[in-house]
Formats: sequence, structure tokens, C-alpha cells
Amino acid sequence: MNPMSTLTTEQTLSTFLDFYRDQGHHRITGSSLIPPPGDPVLFTTAGMHPLTPYLEGRPHPLGRRLVNVQRCLRTSDLDEVGDPTHLTVFQMLGSWSLGDYDGPQSLRWGHRLLREGFGIEQDRLYVTVFGGDDQVGPDERSLETWTDLGVPVELTREDNWWSNGPTGPCGPDSEIFLWTGEGPPQSTPTTDPRWVEVWNHVMMRYRRHEDGSLETLRQSGIDTGMGLERLVSVLQGKSSVFESDLFEPWMRTLPGLWSLDETSLRVVCDHLRSGITVVGDGVRPSNTGRGYVLRRLVRRLLTLLWRGDPSRTLTDLPRELVEHTLDHFRQSCEVGDVRDVLDVLGGEEQRFRKLLERGRLVLSRHGYDGSLGQDDYDYLHQTHGLPRELVDGLLTETG
Repeated sequence: MNPMSTLTTEQTLSTFLDFYRDQGHHRITGSSLIPPPGDPVLFTTAGMHPLTPYLEGRPHPLGRRLVNVQRCLRTSDLDEVGDPTHLTVFQMLGSWSLGDYDGPQSLRWGHRLLREGFGIEQDRLYVTVFGGDDQVGPDERSLETWTDLGVPVELTREDNWWSNGPTGPCGPDSEIFLWTGEGPPQSTPTTDPRWVEVWNHVMMRYRRHEDGSLETLRQSGIDTGMGLERLVSVLQGKSSVFESDLFEPWMRTLPGLWSLDETSLRVVCDHLRSGITVVGDGVRPSNTGRGYVLRRLVRRLLTLLWRGDPSRTLTDLPRELVEHTLDHFRQSCEVGDVRDVLDVLGGEEQRFRKLLERGRLVLSRHGYDGSLGQDDYDYLHQTHGLPRELVDGLLTETG
């Protein structure tokens, strides 16, 4: 895959922010992974999440044009982590119009930034646009804009309708794809994975009610989101996000520390970075809520780490990698903070080792084999604190 740009991660970030500042956008501070009190979600999953009240009409103190960089965590793609593009924690580049400019303007600016700011060739661009459904007609204005700009368009239905849940603000979106294959671009984004989506422009025009009906918003808005890590890997011509300059310290250090196959190495790298970032935002392992997400991440990576060698330990993790991650996500990386992160991870490792030892003892004592029923799983979980996935792992280990 040929590189489209020689920009580093930091240069890519600066190019994005500078462009939108030049268009009159005010930068807002990226929030923690922890949503504000009263918010029902465990973690911030998109750059727009902290801005929902303003997209719904509340005036923002910095005006109607905003730009930011927001760290996000998504567990919905957890099983996809290990492939070339998915990450659990990542940085989202976002721009917003709160009742100011319209969708076509957002698309024109997006095209200009990609072409002039990032140096992407016109023929490596393809977009998808909402083609209409039973409630809303095709997004004609986006279609016309892209046609005028000379970018090919594929019309879809569900793939180009954005919502943050079953109710609330929603609307058609236009996704921008970059060609990552060898040779001239071919096919379309929905038929060829070599077209990689990097940017989504949402036209926030409606509110969906509980009965499924749509109401036109009094103030329409624009919400765009672009994953920094994925963008950088495509611009630098890398076949995965883990090969970009951002992951260089990890990919240079971990293979010499632990011998793992490529997929396992990516998962361990991702979960460690995510764990460091979650701890950096103040979360501690527990059996519920955010703490359980952290616990699950750490135990998933330890399971992979110990598959080849049970003596491997997170205490071997170099401080450099913790500092690099905290710095990338704009978290404090003082000596005390790095030590605290390592202590939290090390403590969770010790608890997991003890749980595994107890689990092996319980399964052996009760003579369990691979034919467990739901009652067996419930008993092991409720009486001995052994979750189903851990039991299955132990049974596979001894089977």
C-alpha cells in the first residue's frame, strides 16, 4: 500500500486542528473517557457524546463552530480487535456546526482538507450517501455536492443513517473512504474491504421518538468524526494501525519481551494501551460498571499472554510504554502516575492468578468436564466467583 502522506501522527493532528481553526472553529478540550454524572453510558464512545446537549439546541459558550480531539472507548468491537483497523481506545477528530453551516459546506471542507491538507489523490476517494428509506428520502444535497466535487458515490440505506440510540438526535450521514489496495481503485466501498472508511459527516436533522416517528429538529447540526489512528495508518501506507509511527514503541518493544503470534500481539498491545488509558482516567478494577470493563481487558490480555508461557508478567512492562500512552492521550505522565498505573495492572494480575488457581482446584474437586449445563455455570459463578468465560478457558486448558 503506497503512502499518501509523510505526515507523522502529531503533524496529522495539527493539520486537522489548524484547518478547522482557519474556518472559524473554536477548539474545545477533549473530555475524559468518563461521561458526566447522570449519563447512562459507561464510557465516552464518540466525540459527539459530550456535546449532545448542544446538538439538541443548548447554546455553547464557545459558539456554533467547534473542533476537538476526544479519546473514546468502544467495547462493541472488542472481538474485532486484532484485525488491521479496530482499537478499543482511540482518538476521535471531530468538527461541529451547531445550527450554523449546512451539510454541503461540511462535505466541501472535508474534501479540501483531504486533498490539500493530507495530499490524498482524487481517484483514491469514494463516498457513501443515504439513499432513502420508508420515512426519509435520499440525501439529495450530499449526492449533488459529491457529484460536483467529482467524487464517486454509492447509495445505501442503513449504513448511512446515524443515531446514538433508539431515540434522540439522528440523521443521514456521508462516509468517506480511502483506497488502500495496490493498483488503480476498483469496485465500491460496500463490496471491497480495500476501501477503508476514515471520516463520517452526520447531518443531524431529526429526533426519533419512542414510537419510531421522526421530528425535524428546530436546530439542525453537523457532527463529523474521524479516527486519528486509522487515518494515520492509511495516510502512511501501512497495512494496519499497529504499523504506524504511533505504535512504533510498542511494536519495537513487545516482540522482544514476549513471543506472540501477530494477532495476539495486536490484542495484547491494544488491551494494554486501553488499560493504561482507563486507569489514567481514574478507573480501578471491580466486578461492575467501568471497573469490570477494565478488569475484562486486563484478564483478556493476560489469558493470551499466559497461553504460551504462564510465567510472563505485566511487571516486565517498560515504563516508556506507559509514559508514551499517557502522553498520547493527553493524560498526566508524572513519575507517580506511571507507578500508579503499573501498580494497578500488577495488582489485577495477582488477583487473576489467584482466581485461576482457585478455579482449577474447584473444577478438579467437583470433577467437571466439558459438558457443563447452565446450572453448573450459575453455581460456579455465584458460589465460587468463576465467570463462564474463565470456566470455559480452564476446561479448554485441561481438555
